[in-house]
Amino acid sequence: MDIDRAVTLTEDRLAEEGGTMGDLLGHFRNRISPILVGNSEWERILQCAGRLPGTMAALPFGFELPLHEPRPVADFGASLASGTRTAAFFEARARTGEADETARSITRLFREMEAEHSPLREIVGRKLMLEYDIGSAQDGGRSDPALFLRPGERPIIGGGGQLGDVRTVVDALVDCAGWERNDAERKNVERAYLAQPGDTRLDSFGVFPSRSRSIRLAVMGFRTQQEACVYLENTGWPGRISAVDAVISRFRERANIVRTGVNIDVRKEGLGPTLGLTLIVKQRYTKDSRYWLDGLTDWDPFLDALGHEDLVVPEKLEAVAGWVSNPTALFAKTGRFVLLRGIHHIKLVISGNRLSKAKAYVFLVLSGAVSS
Repeated sequence: MDIDRAVTLTEDRLAEEGGTMGDLLGHFRNRISPILVGNSEWERILQCAGRLPGTMAALPFGFELPLHEPRPVADFGASLASGTRTAAFFEARARTGEADETARSITRLFREMEAEHSPLREIVGRKLMLEYDIGSAQDGGRSDPALFLRPGERPIIGGGGQLGDVRTVVDALVDCAGWERNDAERKNVERAYLAQPGDTRLDSFGVFPSRSRSIRLAVMGFRTQQEACVYLENTGWPGRISAVDAVISRFRERANIVRTGVNIDVRKEGLGPTLGLTLIVKQRYTKDSRYWLDGLTDWDPFLDALGHEDLVVPEKLEAVAGWVSNPTALFAKTGRFVLLRGIHHIKLVISGNRLSKAKAYVFLVLSGAVSS
């Protein structure tokens, strides 16, 4: 069965189950360590998820876990696709006239995806990812989620031959966020793309409507640390590149790093000073049918390497190591579902010319496209 058909069947069954995403998450509390998400923090996540339809569980959802932070806080992420029950939920909400900027942003973006011969859909497909600041929210209040697109249908490869694709995705995100297009910002995004070596790819684009304006780019696939550092120099990243080189070197001494990725924030003035590093121990490809499946020990070498860093909370690292599990059968009113859990990636954050944060991005995938 193809993935789109499986998602549709799962959405249909979740609609029969009824309830919100918060209701569904409530059933998973005993599967999430209180070391990673405390009780009061869990209630805030449920409050956020309670405004989302339960059908969203048909696509990956999960948590951003700050491994450097002693408090058991987390952010929440979820996915949706145009032309689905979940999309219809947000489109209906956007039509009500209520002050729901997120629903309006999603609707604007999906309208462009659904247009005939849509250039955007040819690049990114129909999928959108949302990331809600909950544990990381500055004032503890409600904020609009970040929106991310991934060029999974037509990967954007370095070498400069896909500037048109880069412009299409950036303009779509800027428009959906309700921002005015900015020529200086766009030129800086183009500069970042043109500096990419030919064996790298622009893995995702993101905007954060509730933060200072920037375009978040994830550039993946650097073969060597020298290649990554030269790229940062060529893009004009304002941080100390020797600090990046030192972090990568430490981890290479402890684990077999096969590729490196960087997250940069592009602004109209240039690149922001904070840098995200993703050190890959297992190469992933978006179109691989087993993309979401981890072996139970795949992440052990990197987690062991991370354990040598003083900023990481050991108890959290141990809890994350236990997150990955075999497919698990769950039983509900409409029959059997299968739950997958895994680690999508771990990001190291360099700011102030030092490693300042380490974040684990963990996911759950629920499928109802199974015999009952």
